[in-house]
Amino acid sequence: MDMRREYYYGSRIRQVVCLIFGICVAALLTGSCVERGIEQVEAKMERTQKSLAKEVLRFHVLANSDSDEDQAVKVKVRDAVLAYMEESMGYGRLEEPDAEDTKAWVESHLHELEEVADQTVRDEGYSYQSRAEVEVSYFPDKQYGDIFFPQGEYEALKIKLGDARGHNWWCVLYPSLCFTDTACTVVSDEGKQGLKEVLTAEEYEMVTATTDFKIKWFFFGDGVEDAR
Repeated sequence: MDMRREYYYGSRIRQVVCLIFGICVAALLTGSCVERGIEQVEAKMERTQKSLAKEVLRFHVLANSDSDEDQAVKVKVRDAVLAYMEESMGYGRLEEPDAEDTKAWVESHLHELEEVADQTVRDEGYSYQSRAEVEVSYFPDKQYGDIFFPQGEYEALKIKLGDARGHNWWCVLYPSLCFTDTACTVVSDEGKQGLKEVLTAEEYEMVTATTDFKIKWFFFGDGVEDAR
């Protein structure tokens, strides 16, 4: 009986050890697959961001400070500059400027944009001045209504107010995602259509359905593009 009992317990121990070993191997394989999937998604997002960055021009306003007064001035400047550009560039008309036209117009009207910003600051009772420039800057992930822009470097019109040490605000000048809702809570159908025209179908899917896109890419990889 003792030998049978020892054999039985020994067999059970071996089974448990094998089970534990199998679970560990499965966990390692699953972890490896998960890590590989995450790396693929991140690489895809990075490539899409770089492609997206070539097709858009962003707008960035930096407040003088984080005081309530300076933050309020920032919003006033934002509205004034957007209104000036909307009127001067013809947004909402039959033929709107494309990306190159928008950038060229901005670069040739930086002085006028500074004047609009400076006048707005003066109207609010302050004396600090603004600086307008076009430069490439890093932007974190940003959601515009139901449109997502991944983190990375983008070219942007920047308006720096005073010391430019306060919280900032940004949107997308081209395609025009700023003009219908300056709070960026709603993107118009026209704005989405403009974005769709300058992106590939895959890129557009990513920025308008990010979560679904990540899930599909995680499980199916390049097969997503073929299946569509």
